[in-house]
Amino acid sequence: MSEFEPHRSEADAAFEGARVPGLRAEFFRRAEGGRIASVGRYCLGAQELFLAWGYVDEEHCRHHAVRDRRGGWHPAAAGCPEVELIRDGEVVVGLAVRASTGDWVRARRD
Repeated sequence: MSEFEPHRSEADAAFEGARVPGLRAEFFRRAEGGRIASVGRYCLGAQELFLAWGYVDEEHCRHHAVRDRRGGWHPAAAGCPEVELIRDGEVVVGLAVRASTGDWVRARRD
């Protein structure tokens, strides 16, 4: 991440068209040859959930990695992460992200 420059940040970012209270999405970029590489970091409250990266001229993520419960990282996987909204009735209260190991990492807003 130290080789990337901050590009933009979103508080209460949306997933699947639904605003997720407390979800912070931060985006970083760097020039790479004739392309722009991009990394998105997603955190819910103080918990970092996952990174997704690729190039800005591509429609979807090239790879992603999900934080494990101990603070390390599950192995990176190809494509965009599988993410599900956690709801309390109609209200979105968190996210669940599937790691490359098949485990679901869940986070709820504080």
